[in-house]
Amino acid sequence: MTNSFHGLPGRPATPAETARQALAWTHSARFLTTASQLSQLPASETPEIAFVGRSNAGKSTAINRLAQQKRLAFASRTPGRTQHINLFEVGPKDAANALFADLPGYGYAAVERSAKLRWQEVMADYLQLRRPLHGVVLMVDSRLGFTELDKRLLALMAPRLANGEVRLLALLTKADKLNRSEGQLALRKAQDELGAISTESSDIAVTLFSALSRQGLEDVAETIHGWVHPPAVAEAEAADEPGPSPAPTDAA
Repeated sequence: MTNSFHGLPGRPATPAETARQALAWTHSARFLTTASQLSQLPASETPEIAFVGRSNAGKSTAINRLAQQKRLAFASRTPGRTQHINLFEVGPKDAANALFADLPGYGYAAVERSAKLRWQEVMADYLQLRRPLHGVVLMVDSRLGFTELDKRLLALMAPRLANGEVRLLALLTKADKLNRSEGQLALRKAQDELGAISTESSDIAVTLFSALSRQGLEDVAETIHGWVHPPAVAEAEAADEPGPSPAPTDAA
């Protein structure tokens, strides 16, 4: 995990302090705008962290848990029917330093084919072309592992992952439904799957996660906080110097 918290003068931050800072940052999330097309998204260089996954993988619940809000990210009662990209600002209210992008869930059979095709195109364009895209949090049901649609999405992002332009954190959600040995097996399988696209220059990680039990919550917050606050930026901010500019950006 990236440690961008400097603690008291003369000593480094403790793990607990680092986790508290990262969670305080995610708790600041607030709604910004919604868009049904990429052209409707704001032109910005603010780093975006996209949350993606199959319908019912627990995406909205995870965002709400990170934000410590019950209904910040709205989950439709009919899975697959939410067909908008929702953006949330994160960081200081007068100077947000990141955006969370909640992308529509994919893979729900009841959605019309025309809607699926339209969102496949929108998602593909977003993941391949969106300049501010800084990192992707991929939600995968820990009981199912990576489905064919998940693998297709990973293949779509592979070039940007390989050159380090975009980072990836795979969350094996609903981990509270697994016992310890099942959880470790799910983790190993996911690591093997991700190993196929991992390179020395890529930033790819996987962790077990449960919004219900809060398992992995601090790890997730620290990881995505570190994506936006790399060591060089944190040190520059601590010295009151300008940090470097943040790097630029099968669904239904």
